[in-house]
This record gives sequence, structure tokens and C-alpha cells, in this order.
Amino acid sequence: QVQLVESGGGLVQPGGSLRLSCAASGRTFSNYPMGWFRQAPGKEREFVALITSGGGTNYADSVKGRFTISRDNAKNTVYLQMNSLKPEDTAVYYCKRYKLGPRDLDYWGQGTQVTVSS
Repeated sequence: QVQLVESGGGLVQPGGSLRLSCAASGRTFSNYPMGWFRQAPGKEREFVALITSGGGTNYADSVKGRFTISRDNAKNTVYLQMNSLKPEDTAVYYCKRYKLGPRDLDYWGQGTQVTVSS
């Protein structure tokens, strides 16, 4: 059973920074694309960022230039560095391990709350 555990959320003022971490169980972490999603109150969950097994990245337009996704395969961990935070970034942030094929599954973490407010 794969487990994803997010950490690093909290309350931050507009313009501030936070770094989220997602620690994954399993011995083949490096093979999997990993992503971050978020869900604000009353809204659907939305894509934030993706990092491939090879280190390629992709971002939602709303966070480009402010957020950076990275991974440390030795630590089975993916990170989301969030800078220049805005109130509209307030959400529960979820880590996702993408499936590799039709017999695989997507896995999600439990989420970590990020609140941007003065």
C-alpha cells in the first residue's frame, strides 16, 4: 500500500513563502510522475504542478513564476516551494502519485492546509 504524507502547510501573510513536502512510501518512487493539486472551499480540486520521473516540470498558469516543484529521489520526497503567495492560493494542497499504466492506480495524500491572510 502506497502512502503519501504531506507537511509544511500553515498560515502565511500575502507575499510570503512556504515549502510543502510529500513523503512517499515504496522503493520505486523515482519511476513515478508526481504532482501537486489544491482545493479551495466550494471549488473543485485543481492541478498545480507536475514533475516527471526525468525531472521535467509543468505548472498551472496561476502559479507559474511563483511556485517550483522538485523531487529528491533518495528521500522519496517531492516538494512545492511557494513564493509570493496570494490570498487566492488558500486551499488544501494534495500530493499525487500518478499511475504508470492501466493496471496501476493513482495515489493521493491526505492534504495540508495553506492559508494566506493578513
